[in-house]
Amino acid sequence: MLAAVSILALVPGPTLAQQALDRQSFDRLGGEDPEDEEIIVTANRTARAKSQVGESVTVIGEEEIVNRQPSEVLDILRTVPGVTFSRNGGLGTVSGVSIRGAQADQTVVLIDGIKLNDPASPGAGFDFGTLLVGNISRVEVVRGSQSVLYGSQAIGGVVNLLTREPSEEIETFARAEYGARDTAELVGNVSGRFGSVAASVGATYLRSDGISAFSEARGGTERDGFESLGVNGKLDIAITDALSLDLRAFYADGESEADGFAPPTFALADTDELSRRQDFVGYAGINAAFLDGRLRNRLGFAYTNIDRQSIDVSGGSEIETFDANGENRRFEYQGVFDATDFAGLVFGAEREESEFRTSSFGGPASLADVWINSIYGQVNLTPLAGLSLTAGLRHDDHETFGSATTFAASGAYTPNDGDTVVRASYGEGFKAPSLFQLFSDFGNPGLDAERSDGWDIGATHGFLGGRAEIGVTYFEREGTNEIVFVGCFQNPLPPCQVPNPPFGTYDNIARARADGWEFGLALRPVDGFDVAVNYSIIDAFDEATGNRLPRRAEETFSLVADYRMENGLGIGTTIFVAGDSFENAANTIRLDGYVVADIRVSYGITQGLEVFGRIENVTDERYETVFLYGQPGRGVFGGLRYRM
Repeated sequence: MLAAVSILALVPGPTLAQQALDRQSFDRLGGEDPEDEEIIVTANRTARAKSQVGESVTVIGEEEIVNRQPSEVLDILRTVPGVTFSRNGGLGTVSGVSIRGAQADQTVVLIDGIKLNDPASPGAGFDFGTLLVGNISRVEVVRGSQSVLYGSQAIGGVVNLLTREPSEEIETFARAEYGARDTAELVGNVSGRFGSVAASVGATYLRSDGISAFSEARGGTERDGFESLGVNGKLDIAITDALSLDLRAFYADGESEADGFAPPTFALADTDELSRRQDFVGYAGINAAFLDGRLRNRLGFAYTNIDRQSIDVSGGSEIETFDANGENRRFEYQGVFDATDFAGLVFGAEREESEFRTSSFGGPASLADVWINSIYGQVNLTPLAGLSLTAGLRHDDHETFGSATTFAASGAYTPNDGDTVVRASYGEGFKAPSLFQLFSDFGNPGLDAERSDGWDIGATHGFLGGRAEIGVTYFEREGTNEIVFVGCFQNPLPPCQVPNPPFGTYDNIARARADGWEFGLALRPVDGFDVAVNYSIIDAFDEATGNRLPRRAEETFSLVADYRMENGLGIGTTIFVAGDSFENAANTIRLDGYVVADIRVSYGITQGLEVFGRIENVTDERYETVFLYGQPGRGVFGGLRYRM
């Protein structure tokens, strides 16, 4: 992983997963020969060789994910340059991801290209807390404002999670592990082709006694457990050589124990509370190619439904204290046209319909819905050998705030066939106000969209015959019209002028800025030994107060190293360092920095069967990413995995 692109794959040549990714997720721009380079898909919504991508992208492939033995997606994302995270406890608790200092709800999250953001959450963001790695085999993170191609919320960037792809031959993957805190996990996936149908289906189960969400260092004693069951599936049905059907689905059902703010003190303490959540995403599309394959079209329908309940079990029975349901329906068309050998177009139209329902203690439900219509287009050019350029424009029409037009451009230049690549990009972003911010009891229907514009410039250089690569990127972003919660006392906003007004509402009054550096180094000293080092500096400030934005460490550092020997023995480590940050906007509560180190080992028993083990948080570091909420201490885990 580097500041601009993934660099762990120092040996050239696309994997089967990358080739399948191109077929399934988006489309391929003609006139490219990606055989010698890693392929990036999410940045341009069409597959391009990494030396042709001007945006800052990190790709974590299947081999790295398997070697690192993670259970949570957060374990993977925490080592991505420019990414910081916060979590209210251990497995299954509320978790947010910030890219380059942006708000957690200013990130578009996709699974298999389907939007995961929750319309019923206050900021319509996505909670990573219950999301397990399971059968996710590839992660692409695009940093910087990306609204031209991804619309609302793509201010910080885009996280795209890809589950295992259909394969030509029968392939199986299975993993079973057990470890600390009575944690057990099972993962399985089968893929293959049966005539004209290629399929991949899998399931994941995890249960754990967990830790006390209320920090044990501050008096928490009651463990808060977590249990989750998930399934994933993809079908690729070839009707003719130029026509196919694409079906995808992902479902997760999780239950987390939680701590809360019980009377009479209403201070965080051990409580008997449950959080239940069900996530379902589905996609059905048809792909058609015309003009000898130069014009490729995709027409699809995507659906996301996230259902959440909070339950009090302190009295021996279950009392529902909160219920929320967020639903997103997305109708989309995308076309890719190879106009010439050096010019291609990506264009499309979308309609997104979102609705939410919330209620507390069985009371009347709050209901609302909103639509947004969009058109976009981007041109991808390779006018000279080694030079790639993109420029795009998007127009969105929203039911309440009106319209937003965004622009983006990027370029990449390599004078030596990819050994050295200079990149630069400019992007504008917007985020429509959430349904909660517009229509809840605290809502303000007069809200406008949040806006951003940002740019970055960077370079990567490979040396030592492809065994080493270094990179650096500098970025800046300015955010305006940001939505914050404000009090109603002497506030002239219309929501505060009604009889019995709420104690607060939302308004577009905040401005934020962020700038920083991302440095990376990757080495392969000998075959089978991969080392990746990343270091990020993120200065994210509230422009009105000059204070740092909360829960964003100014500095982060990560080291990921894995060595696979010829005898089948593998050893590795991940070291993650986060600097100090602040819990609150006033910068009066400090969160101390921390160092977390993991070590791991694996051994191939047979060609497809491996035994593995790891120690997480070797030094038993005690730290908080959210004030008063603890994080897991030392834990030992081990198991078996099978790939064939």
